[in-house]
This record gives sequence, structure tokens and C-alpha cells, in this order.
Amino acid sequence: MRFMILVKSTSQSESGTMPSEKSLQEMTKFNEELVKAGILLAGEGLHPTSRGVRMHIAPDGKRTLIDGPFSETKELLAGFWMIQVKSREEALAWMRRIPDPYEGQGGSVELRQVFDAADFDYAPDIVDRENKMRAEIERQQQTK
Repeated sequence: MRFMILVKSTSQSESGTMPSEKSLQEMTKFNEELVKAGILLAGEGLHPTSRGVRMHIAPDGKRTLIDGPFSETKELLAGFWMIQVKSREEALAWMRRIPDPYEGQGGSVELRQVFDAADFDYAPDIVDRENKMRAEIERQQQTK
């Protein structure tokens, strides 16, 4: 099972303030533990939304690009981990071990399960195509 652990933004992360060296050391140690356990698929911090772009898609399909920054920092992301574990309980156990990304300022970290191709077993042709794409992505990554 794949899960994303989402670190929500704060006004500090949205201002572009970098984490302290102590916080970076703690996060690096945690990342090393995830790698050693063989469950880390990806994990990154994100630049603030002032460097981002949103695309709004209207009901008629018209697309509008909107440059950041975006309001409502509680709805924005500062970073993420993508992990692959055997159960939701295991994902929660790892989530509880995350060093405080907010350095005592308070904030939220969210766990979300990622859909797998098997979740769409009612569409076997799409599942097959999805599996082929994943295999190709893995092949491409190995040749880089």
C-alpha cells in the first residue's frame, strides 16, 4: 500500500524561511530510517506558492493560469513523503515518528492512501495500461 504523508504549510514556510539546521538534521535522520526500512519512494520539501502556478479549469474546459502566492496557508503543502508499507497502521506508526517540521510553531501533517491500479479492477484495460506505464517509469529511472 502506498501512502502520502503531507506536511501542511505555515506562514513561515510560505514566506520562504528555510528550516533550521537542527530541523534539517532531524529530517535527514528520519529519511535515512525510511530508506533503511525500504519504504521511502520519495520525499521532498516544496518551494513556497509564491513560486508556483495554479490552473483553474472551468466547467466549459477553459483553463486559466494563476501565479502564486496563494491565500489560506492551512490548505497548502510544504512537503511530502511517499511511502510503501503493508498497512495503514504501519503508515501511521511512521507518521508518528516524524520530527516536528514546524519547529514548535504548530501545524498539521496528513496521511492519505494512494490509489493503486487494482482499485480500478472494474476497468482491466486501464489497469493493464497503468501497470505498463509504471514498469516503463521504473525502467527509465534505472537507466538514468
